[in-house]
Amino acid sequence: MWGSIAFVDLLLARLAYVVWVGYTLKMQDKEQRYTTRYGVEGAFLRFRTISNWLMLWDSAAFIALNLLTIDTMHLPVPRLLLATAGVVIALIGLGVKVWATRTLGPQSYHWHNFFVPKVPTRPNPPGPYKYLSNPMYGVGYLQTYGLALLCSSWYGLIASGFMQLSIYAFNDLVETPHYLALLRTGEHKAPRDGLASV
Repeated sequence: MWGSIAFVDLLLARLAYVVWVGYTLKMQDKEQRYTTRYGVEGAFLRFRTISNWLMLWDSAAFIALNLLTIDTMHLPVPRLLLATAGVVIALIGLGVKVWATRTLGPQSYHWHNFFVPKVPTRPNPPGPYKYLSNPMYGVGYLQTYGLALLCSSWYGLIASGFMQLSIYAFNDLVETPHYLALLRTGEHKAPRDGLASV
């Protein structure tokens, strides 16, 4: 029962995160709705505060789901091997996400260039972008799968897939159009993920 409740909570948290952030950024991109109302810094600070709370809910819901559904995955491998694989995969994912974030700068989790679109970005940033086209949303999501394996949770593994698919949809529907518009106007070039985060 608790596993099912935690799974519903995770779905709500993830949808609240991608839908609210996506809608807000689309409205900002289309009409400059928030900067017109609150000014550039005020709009960004409000957006960052709310998006931080939604990210926190999303993360906490995912962790709770895995803990409440621990040992629901029964594979023909030793539990220690599964846990070790989970830790290794999670560390790789976190490492790549931190590397990508450091490459993009301190605003990389908050889509800063939707609010201040002329912030310069190196055309070919170093770091994981040399090797991966989408490190934050690709390899950078491995930690979710790693936690699911560590907890041996089928629910967590399914949730990991849902979370990654939803962030790719967000990237395609929100970030990529913004990125292409910036390229068309020639303001700057940016990597394809985190493109709205500099």
